[in-house]
Amino acid sequence: MGGGGGGRGRSRTQRRHFKQSRENVWKRPKSDPSSENNNSNDNDNNNNVKDNRDPHWQPFATQNPGFDDYYKEQGIVSSEEWDSFMEVLRKPLPAAFRINSSSQFCDDIRSQLENDFMISLQSEVPDGEAEAIRPLPWYPENLAWHSNFSRMQLRKNQTLERFHEFLKLENEIGNITRQEAVSMVPPLFLDVRPDHFVLDMCAAPGSKTFQLLEIIHRSTKAGSLPDGMVVANDLDVQRCNLLIHQTKRMCTANLIVTNHEAQHFPGCRLNRNCSSSSEIGMGFQPSITQLIFDRVLCDVPCSGDGTLRKAPDIWRKWNPGMGNGIHCLQIQIAMRGVSLLKVGGRMVYSTCSMNPVENEAVVAEILRKCGGSLELVDVSCELPQLVRRPGLKTWKIRDKGTWLVSYKDVPKYRRSVIVPSMFPSGRCYAESTENNHDVELGEKHENGGNGNSEDGIQQSEDPVALADKLDEEVSTFPLERCMRILPHDQNSGAFFIAVFHKLSPVPAIQEKPNSLQGDDEPCVKLPNQIIEDTNGLEVVSADGTDEKLSEAASEADLIDNKPDGAAMESDPCITREEHNSEEAEAPGHKESDTKKAGGKRKLQNQGKWKGVDPVVFFKDEDILKSIMTFYGVDNSFPLKGHLVTRNNDTNHVKRIYYISKSVKDVLELNFSVGQQLKITSIGLKMFERQTSREGSTAPCLFRISSEGLPLLLPYVTKQILYASPVDFKHLLQYKTIKFADFVDAEFGNNASNLMPGCCVIVLSKGSKDSSDHPQVDESTIAIGCWKGRGSLSVMVTATDCQELQERLLTRMEAENGSLVQEEKPSNGEADKVLEINDTEKNENSESIKLATELN
Repeated sequence: MGGGGGGRGRSRTQRRHFKQSRENVWKRPKSDPSSENNNSNDNDNNNNVKDNRDPHWQPFATQNPGFDDYYKEQGIVSSEEWDSFMEVLRKPLPAAFRINSSSQFCDDIRSQLENDFMISLQSEVPDGEAEAIRPLPWYPENLAWHSNFSRMQLRKNQTLERFHEFLKLENEIGNITRQEAVSMVPPLFLDVRPDHFVLDMCAAPGSKTFQLLEIIHRSTKAGSLPDGMVVANDLDVQRCNLLIHQTKRMCTANLIVTNHEAQHFPGCRLNRNCSSSSEIGMGFQPSITQLIFDRVLCDVPCSGDGTLRKAPDIWRKWNPGMGNGIHCLQIQIAMRGVSLLKVGGRMVYSTCSMNPVENEAVVAEILRKCGGSLELVDVSCELPQLVRRPGLKTWKIRDKGTWLVSYKDVPKYRRSVIVPSMFPSGRCYAESTENNHDVELGEKHENGGNGNSEDGIQQSEDPVALADKLDEEVSTFPLERCMRILPHDQNSGAFFIAVFHKLSPVPAIQEKPNSLQGDDEPCVKLPNQIIEDTNGLEVVSADGTDEKLSEAASEADLIDNKPDGAAMESDPCITREEHNSEEAEAPGHKESDTKKAGGKRKLQNQGKWKGVDPVVFFKDEDILKSIMTFYGVDNSFPLKGHLVTRNNDTNHVKRIYYISKSVKDVLELNFSVGQQLKITSIGLKMFERQTSREGSTAPCLFRISSEGLPLLLPYVTKQILYASPVDFKHLLQYKTIKFADFVDAEFGNNASNLMPGCCVIVLSKGSKDSSDHPQVDESTIAIGCWKGRGSLSVMVTATDCQELQERLLTRMEAENGSLVQEEKPSNGEADKVLEINDTEKNENSESIKLATELN
């Protein structure tokens, strides 16, 4: 991968990690202690397997009395619709996926869904049920789809199996992304444009980041790059690898993946007194002097009860303390996002929680802290077909079985945990004798019941009756502009979204980080208080991944760069951030990893981040000249200054990455400020060193990678040939073909005359294009090949070959009505074909294996 933990087996995310799906929680593990069937037969101790397969076994109980009491009291739905709300919440979540709008096969895939699968799969749906698959009505241009089939149903018969294989293949290639429907909503409200700088603060595993990249790249012409870029950040190193795995399918030069605590994300403000030329070696000042963004996606970690349909194990874990414990971290992350946002920019705050403490309370506190510099945007007219509900204006706090309607009701001994910002008014109250009386009430209540806040569902008549007698607070902010998406409205998960617009620089907030100790108005928790309050409970990041709350070291030096004059408090840090798409989960949910990493996250020497390969501008003129000469790269393509590597030793560089102008500007700024950004991946892999015996003797030591080929293709003038559809399909099918065995003899002859080494084969749109150089556009299909002594071998993965064959088959059938008759090549090399294990596709592969030449 592009840095991260390249070559370090312990930090690299393995394929087995991607098999750990959220859907597995519907299936009780054999060792689950909650399975009572295991103990139902005392005389049969050796039949545990049989007991676990009892036909009367039931999944996790999809109920929690505390959950019902809490949300009924909060009034998130009316009493009339409570039953329908709960009925849908207890059902498994339908699958959803999104078509990559920037893919060259976008129209083909959408057409296949509309004209093939929508019709063929309908016959498999029982009478009276909804359609098999359908486009989500609120997502633009039929690019997002909803399926009513479970994974088991997809394997039911040949028709469904074909659809299942289609989903797996297209997802691996990057033409579609399997993602929960409501998770697709926040990026749509960001209003991203191709020239925007976008920050995804809590990005892993990357489904929303991929969506943002799609939007930026969508209108890009062949061979060009958008002016904007995306910085995708995550706290956990292995989840950064997960993020890289997801976004690399996009093949983009406009992405930087970083590894920071979101609430302490560095602003990289340039001190104008320092010289950057010695750091960069470029001889001029960076184009930008501060890292600020046009758009910020703040999809924060949360308790995750909006994901109950795909994570039913949350039912038994849920308690009000989960939302209370994560509230302050959410504010810290959101405020850091606001400070990194340009004036005039837009920020989206979102969670997959239904809890107003994590939603409206956080939004109100953000508006309170920012004064008039930030406004809550009314987006009710955007995406009109998306069913959403307004945000709440009033809510209560539940703490240790007691309902609290105002901060003045909070016992003094609980004010380190229950803070003013949790309440609708956000007001702090001076200590009085009434508060002392409240303390006594609270102590009596706690001593009279289970004091473990992990339960959070103690029932007591007196505290509830007391709360009912008090006047409820009502927020003065226009919180009705927030959006609540509920499961029973459109058969989805639950989500909360708020859209902010920055009107002016945020005023400095004068707060003393240490003044909270012994203060009557604590607005931020201390790390040990957070841990104590949650008792190590799992917290779910915004798309549903379990996370352990843990204390992490503060990166104080990185917070010195405060844009817009906003005061960034040196607030406590809790674990990592974000998120999950349906098909990708962090291994083991990082419970043990966060404990290990706690001691490793202390500030490293800037520029020498431990465990991360350095980012170095590639400046070897000899290698660069050999590449440009061998492939005849047109001088109009900006290679110089846009290439980076992850190795200081030029003689041992294996991969060369290409970065866009926007990424280059950020990288130069990062060098200027002492490498404050901890970069785990950057740019698009453009060239890869040929390490095989035959490759080392080729005129050019570097081949064009399959990821970088689409960008470079319009500028390649040498080592390029145009093949007929039949010969192109033969290459994909048989991987290696002798020159004499091509159907088009002229093409075989031209191939034999190429220089040894990497070459590019383009699918010809006409009958005789091999001697011409036709215009390359977004629909042009090309692959990298290796010209050996007597044959031509493809250098793409088997998955890519399969995908291209299916796309060609579809197009040829559409154009000609039937497939051209083929004849298998006569040579026996088809069984000894090139096995290209691209290092980005197969993580442990270091080089390609060239086919054995049988000359």
